[in-house]
Amino acid sequence: MKEQFLQRMKEYLQEDYEAYVKTLEEDAYRGLRVNTTKISVEAFLQLSVCECKPSAICPETFYIPHQEKGLGNHPAHLAGLFYMQEPSASSAVEVLDVQEGDWVLDMCAAPGGKSTQIAAKLQHSGLLVSNEIEAKRAAVLMSNMERLGFSECMITNARPDELAKEMGGWFDKVLVDAPCSGEGMFKKHAKAMDDWSVEHVASCAMRQKLILESAYETLKEEGILVYSTCTYSMEENEEVVYEFLKHHDDMELLDCQVNFGRSGFSYRDLDVTKVRRIFPMDQGEGHFVAKMKKHGQAVMSRKKEVADTALPMFAQTFLKSQLAKQPAHTLLLQDKLYLKQTPFLKLKKIHILRQGILAGEIMKNRIEPHQHFYSASLHQDKFLQTYDMCDEECHLFLQGHPLSVSGYKGYTALLWHQHPIGFAKGDGMVLKNKYPKGMRIR
Repeated sequence: MKEQFLQRMKEYLQEDYEAYVKTLEEDAYRGLRVNTTKISVEAFLQLSVCECKPSAICPETFYIPHQEKGLGNHPAHLAGLFYMQEPSASSAVEVLDVQEGDWVLDMCAAPGGKSTQIAAKLQHSGLLVSNEIEAKRAAVLMSNMERLGFSECMITNARPDELAKEMGGWFDKVLVDAPCSGEGMFKKHAKAMDDWSVEHVASCAMRQKLILESAYETLKEEGILVYSTCTYSMEENEEVVYEFLKHHDDMELLDCQVNFGRSGFSYRDLDVTKVRRIFPMDQGEGHFVAKMKKHGQAVMSRKKEVADTALPMFAQTFLKSQLAKQPAHTLLLQDKLYLKQTPFLKLKKIHILRQGILAGEIMKNRIEPHQHFYSASLHQDKFLQTYDMCDEECHLFLQGHPLSVSGYKGYTALLWHQHPIGFAKGDGMVLKNKYPKGMRIR
C-alpha cells in the first residue's frame, strides 16, 4: 500500500513531491505550547525547561529538539504550565479565533491538545464543551484538561448526533478536528503507512461528513465552524468541505486569514485559496484547515441550568480555609463537590465526565480534596496556605514522599516556582503527601 500512497502524493504535490519524500527520512517535528492561564510565555521561557524555537503558527507554540527526553515528568509539565504539541497542530484553533466569552464546542477533542488551547484562549470565560466518543480516549482528555487546570468546561462522552439534539444552536464556535486516515502522522507512526488503504480513506470521509452534519446543528446563527484533519487525502479534505457546502447553502467558506501553510488542492469550483494545508516542508506534520460561517437561522435547544447546592457547614469551612475568593457556583453530585464561575448546566442523555472543577469528595462529614482543586489555574494565586518547594523537595514530592516541613497544619497547596503542582496535609511536623499515586514519577 505504501507505493499506492506515494503515487497519490506525487499526483497531489507534483514539483514538491521530491521535497516531501525527503522529509520522510527526517525526524518528526516536536513542540510544546505554553498554558497562558498559568504562566506568560516570557515567564515560561525564563524557566529554561528546554531549548525552545518560536513557531510562526501560534505565538504560544515552540519547536523543541527531537532528542529532548523526559519532559513528561518535568515539574513544569506536571504543574500544567505547558502541553506537548507539535506546532502545526495548533493551526486549527488559531483559525477558529476564539474570543473570551465565546461558547465553543470541540466535537472530537481527545487527547486534548486543541481543547486545552481553546480553554486557554477563553481565560475562564464563556463555556467549552470538549467531547470524545470513545470512553478510554475521553478519560485521557479529562486528565489533560485537569492537569492544565481549566474550570469553565464540560467534558462529555457522546456521539455527535446526540450532542446536536441537546445542544442545537448553542455555540459561537465549533471545531471538528475529524478522525481521519492520519497520513500526516506517518513519520510518527511508520507502520501506519503500510496499513494505509484507499478504502480506509473513503470510510473516514463518510464519517467526517456525518460529523459535520451534527456540528452544523450545534452552531448559532453567524457561528463559525472550523473543520480540520491531520491527513493529506483530497477525499477527506477539499471533497468533504465541497460536499458540505453544497448541501448547506447558508454556510459560507471564509478565508482562514493566516500566513502559515499553503492553499488547498484544486477541486471543482471550491475556492481552495481560502483553506490551508500544512506539509512537512511548511514546518509541520500534515494538517488541513477550512473555516466556514453559518448565515442561516439556528434551531435552538433549551438550556437548563442546575440550581446551586446549599453546602453543608463542613464544606463551606473547607472552601473558606483554602481559598481567598469563594467560587460563584457550587454543586454536590453523588457526594462530589464541583465548583464553577458560571451556572452548571443540565443535560438529559449526554454522559458528562466532568463539569467545572472537581474540588473533592465527601467522606464522613468532611471534604477529601481532589488534585483538580489544586491544579485549577483559576485558584492559582488564591490559596490561603501554600508551601513553595525547592527543586529537590519537588522531586521527592512527585515521587510520593512526605516532606519534613514543620509549622503547617491542614491541607496545603504545594508550589513549584510559585505554581501549584499538588497538595499535602500538614500535622505541624510533616507535610503528608497527597499527590495521586497514578501520577507519581520514579
